[in-house]
Amino acid sequence: MDNLLLILLCLTGVIAAIIGGMYFRQHRALQQLTHALQLQMLNQDLFTLDTSFSSLKPLTSVLNQIHQSSLFSTEQDKLTGLTNRVGFKRKMLAKMPLSEGMLVLVDIKQFRFVNDLFGFIFGDKLLKAFAKRIENLVHKPQLIARMNGNEFLLFFPNELTLTEMLTMKNDLQQPFEIEQQPISIKIQLGILSLSAHHADVSLMLRRLDLALKKAKQLKQPIAFYDQDDDKAQYRELLIINSLPNGLKHNQLYMVFQPKLDIQSGQCQQVEALIRWQHQGLGLLSPSEFIPLAEQTGMIDLLSAWVLDAVVAQQARWREKGIYVKVALNLSSTDLDNPNLANDVATKLTKYLVPAECIMIEITESALMVSLEQTIVTLNQLRAIGVKIAIDDFGTGHSSLAYLRFLPVDEVKIDKAFLDDFETTLAAKQVVKTSIELAKSLGFEVTVEGVESKSVLDTLRSYGVDTIQGDYFAKPATAEEFEHIYPQLNHLSA
Repeated sequence: MDNLLLILLCLTGVIAAIIGGMYFRQHRALQQLTHALQLQMLNQDLFTLDTSFSSLKPLTSVLNQIHQSSLFSTEQDKLTGLTNRVGFKRKMLAKMPLSEGMLVLVDIKQFRFVNDLFGFIFGDKLLKAFAKRIENLVHKPQLIARMNGNEFLLFFPNELTLTEMLTMKNDLQQPFEIEQQPISIKIQLGILSLSAHHADVSLMLRRLDLALKKAKQLKQPIAFYDQDDDKAQYRELLIINSLPNGLKHNQLYMVFQPKLDIQSGQCQQVEALIRWQHQGLGLLSPSEFIPLAEQTGMIDLLSAWVLDAVVAQQARWREKGIYVKVALNLSSTDLDNPNLANDVATKLTKYLVPAECIMIEITESALMVSLEQTIVTLNQLRAIGVKIAIDDFGTGHSSLAYLRFLPVDEVKIDKAFLDDFETTLAAKQVVKTSIELAKSLGFEVTVEGVESKSVLDTLRSYGVDTIQGDYFAKPATAEEFEHIYPQLNHLSA
């Protein structure tokens, strides 16, 4: 009896040990699986489970299938079937450290016009065809991704020569036929050499963006990243980040360039020009910081400040008996503001300045961004009494067919037309014809950049109404203008 009891106890112990072992192994396997899933959620790496416990194999198999499906949906571009930005970064991370090869960012120029002209379905078909063409290149990239819209990213494990890159560019630019419609495209390439500029993946992609940006700015088909590009971007970031603070602490200010009225020989107008004495970078040109303000959405802030500064200065001058019309420049973004005329009227009322004391100058290129909306906005401004001028006339993209319908009072012929004016008959004829055209349409005419009396005399004979340039007067601060104003009105035209 005792032996039987002993045997039963032994069997019970063995069974308990087996059950305990099975429980321990299952618990450890579940812990491993949980840890693997946590890692996968953090970095989307593939997960594996080293276990021989058969009851968990169906579970791990299903989880792997779900994971693969998730990766496919989150890392694939749905339109082209290529890897997207997320997938490309993960695949590049798996190759790190990486110090050989090259990255190429391909941009289809002016692609939005394809969508505007032919429709988005047509544009999508073109993108698909372009993706297929990349996959069939002679020098096939090891990795291909569609980054966004009309940008594609290629990784080559070995650097291509310049000749090979130009060949690749020409191959990608061959005409397409989409829906029986032949279409040609142009591309630009930003290139990063990994042997010279390797870094972490995010930094390399940022540098690649800078290379493509340089190609666009320089209007070149191909541009390579170099270290100075980082410095340029840092300067741009510094400028745009310090703009609000610069306005707050009066680092920005206005100067005013007098204009000579040919008929009266007096100064009846000035143009307001913005300047920025940056605390760290010194004097900044508006050609540098205004485009940055437009690109980053800060132009509204800047335009509001300029409008207030100009109208407030007008009020101060009028109190001192200085009566001049002040012209200020607006961007294409300002013209998209449906409340622009109301904003101007409110500011004029606040400072008790008549509307006819203000002229707003619009560049030709800004006029043509959204012609219909621009005409509505200009009519609203004229309705409150503000004068309108086309700045840089002849350098933009306006058509003569539209010019006669534009609600403007004056055109300003750009100073570029005075290049070779005194030495070339053709240059004089171009200016003369432009003046005659503008005046025949009922516009007053101002010519910019006049720097000599002989040019002034010739322009007077052509019937110009107003001139602006260093020959008459250079830009001056408000206080400086107050001092020279009496002298300007006693100069002989």
